[in-house]
Amino acid sequence: MRWALPLRWSPWGRPGVKALVTAGLFVTTLWNLRLFLDPSKGSGEESKHREPLMILVWEWPSKQVPNVSRDVCHELYGITGCQLTTERQLLHQAHVVVFPHSRLQPGQDKLPKERLPGQNWVWVSLESPSNTRALAAWNKTFNWVMTYRQDSDIFIPYGKLVPNQSATVNIPAKTNLVSWVISNYHRTQKRAEVYKNLSRYLHVNIYGKANNKPLCKDCLLSTISKSKFYLAFENSIHRDYITEKLWRNSLLAGTVPVVLGPPRANYEQFVPADSFIHVNDFGSLEELATFLKTMNSSRYQQFFAWQRSFSVKLYTDWRERICAICTAYPHLPQGRLYPDLQSWFNS
Repeated sequence: MRWALPLRWSPWGRPGVKALVTAGLFVTTLWNLRLFLDPSKGSGEESKHREPLMILVWEWPSKQVPNVSRDVCHELYGITGCQLTTERQLLHQAHVVVFPHSRLQPGQDKLPKERLPGQNWVWVSLESPSNTRALAAWNKTFNWVMTYRQDSDIFIPYGKLVPNQSATVNIPAKTNLVSWVISNYHRTQKRAEVYKNLSRYLHVNIYGKANNKPLCKDCLLSTISKSKFYLAFENSIHRDYITEKLWRNSLLAGTVPVVLGPPRANYEQFVPADSFIHVNDFGSLEELATFLKTMNSSRYQQFFAWQRSFSVKLYTDWRERICAICTAYPHLPQGRLYPDLQSWFNS
């Protein structure tokens, strides 16, 4: 671009040095102002067209598929520049494609036939390794993983504690000692063994399909809240595998969780050390039973001190989880493939 500027000429017929400097500063100022008013004219990252990040969910993780045609990430969770879709015909426009493991079949017949350059595929699972099969079929397929594991590319916990300084301690009225909700009872599971031995020393109120006492959705928390303690026993024991049994059935319900899962130190990465009881804290289940039965009111109330500073946030909506990809996207590695998904997940 050429700029016609009036210059002051010297007696020798050439522009004066001062005039040239002034003209140069003027041109530079105009150029910078042009970039400020229209950043798209710049270079580098700023010159890229800032279009919404399109995330295609190849098959929705849950049976009920919600309407995602609107800007749900912004409307529901305040995440801008994020577009969700389940329309497979938009594959060639998608920046990210999400594949829930629960919907994958062994073999690759249901995967897209091709992957666009720069398009990233995400493997998603909330199940533990013990309940996840056929991972070897997906080696060198996915760029990112999205699980409950803290070392995932996109971390999606079942719940978390969020700061809430205005919260007060609320302990529901108690009418019984211990309860447990169990739908899938298998004698070979560690939790079945622990329950069987623990029940020799104290009574446990059991609800759920496994005991022919299913609880309706609206009855769950109100029923559990009447117990002092809840058996937050995971179906399998793996690092970071801490599910709604802790977050919803225990902490949110207003009971003290007795946990069976990863080691205590792992739980303490998620919740305060004095908010739960770990089965492994005791030399025997008889000692645990005695501890629960003989606990006085003052000691019991100490388990709820966390309520003064935190509230429980549950993650139950898959839209929220998938929208989280947009937040994480700028920081995720590009061009990487997981060579051995099974080895990573079982590590």
